[in-house]
Amino acid sequence: MSDARYRCSFDSVADRYERARPAYAEDAVEWVSHRLPFGRVLDLAAGTGKLTRQLVARGADVVAVEPGDAMRAVLERVVPGAEALSGNAEAIPLADGSVDAITVGQAFHWFRTGEALAEMHRVLRPGGGFALLWNQWDDEDPLLRRLSALVESVRPEGTHETRERWQVVLEASTLFSGLEERTFPHFERLDTDTVVDRVASVSAVAAASPAVQQAVEARVRVLVPERTVDFPLITSVIVRDRV
Repeated sequence: MSDARYRCSFDSVADRYERARPAYAEDAVEWVSHRLPFGRVLDLAAGTGKLTRQLVARGADVVAVEPGDAMRAVLERVVPGAEALSGNAEAIPLADGSVDAITVGQAFHWFRTGEALAEMHRVLRPGGGFALLWNQWDDEDPLLRRLSALVESVRPEGTHETRERWQVVLEASTLFSGLEERTFPHFERLDTDTVVDRVASVSAVAAASPAVQQAVEARVRVLVPERTVDFPLITSVIVRDRV
């Protein structure tokens, strides 16, 4: 079960999250826009609207649901083309059968899986479906492998659902059919300050004590001595259809 302290830690770093978190691979979002009915789209646990703005740019009518007040305030400022609502995956503030598709960016592992799937099924129209997206750091890259190890060194056990646990529930659900998974590599060129902000926006660091946060940020600056570095990413996508 997700630890609420870590699940809700992003509000404390909302501005950093907006500055430093990456967009999703354009090819991934394009695939989702063709794979699912792209009329009224719910972007669930939308954060500061990293995925929301990509959906709006493709012409979707988007309602973004986000539990964090600070995160949602940023979303409202930077993505005025989307409707923003307070709510969470286990209690979606929408009527039955009110959306054609649901997207979840970088958040499904925080959900109480069974409850969230039931709510997602409830608000989806027949013929709809959902797409789960994650931006993963490419650990084939030596720098990103070291940064990942640094983050994991301060992450307590049990602070979010492991993929093995939530995927069992996801695949066993009779509310949805099929399961497609695709990956889309992409990369960014970042300056050191942005890499520091990106690491600081990870829940394990955001929820840590100020002393640990300062130590992590100092270590990132040692690991990233160059002014700019390549930051390779892999956007992974899982799609299922509503039964």
